[in-house]
Amino acid sequence: MRQWRIERAPAAADLDAVAELLRAGGVVLLPTDTIYGFHAIATHDAAVGELATIKGRDEGKPFVVIGSCIRQLTELGISIRPDVDEILTSLWPAPLTAILPLAHPIAASRGARSLAVRIPALDWLRELLDRTGPLASSSANLSGQPPISSPDELAPAVRERLAGIVDGGLYAGEPSVIVDFTGAEARLVREGEPGFTQKVWKTLRKTL
Repeated sequence: MRQWRIERAPAAADLDAVAELLRAGGVVLLPTDTIYGFHAIATHDAAVGELATIKGRDEGKPFVVIGSCIRQLTELGISIRPDVDEILTSLWPAPLTAILPLAHPIAASRGARSLAVRIPALDWLRELLDRTGPLASSSANLSGQPPISSPDELAPAVRERLAGIVDGGLYAGEPSVIVDFTGAEARLVREGEPGFTQKVWKTLRKTL
């Protein structure tokens, strides 16, 4: 298991090394613009299976997928109506997760015909995503337990299963806002940071 300690962002060579671990099917702990998360290549069956095992996730429960841009996400097969595209383009990159229809299941959707996707507001993370393609992303905790705020809080058994850890120190953010766009009208599933949640509400009211 490899580990990197960062202050603001990993060096380009370190991003290359992290990307190599992910492309090889490893699960890597990364800080995001919200909270720490476990990550694996979104279309890699074995890697997503290992991510589910580490999490102790129920069979069939899908993962959120993060990408560097809308094009990366649409290449997975998601469908974005023009009105929804206008909303997402105005808000992303941001701590906003959008649930969208999916043409065909992928590893991260775990059989579902919809996918929760996000473009993170963290420059170096999007640079990593340019190297890897979209990643399945899940809060760094066992299912049913609170997310960690530092890699030091990882249980030894979890740490042993990871291919890499990017340690950004103490990192306690808010989870993303989740909006379901699969129906005729947008539905707020989860609130996040209050100020940004209010911005999402205002944007939805203006455009839908």
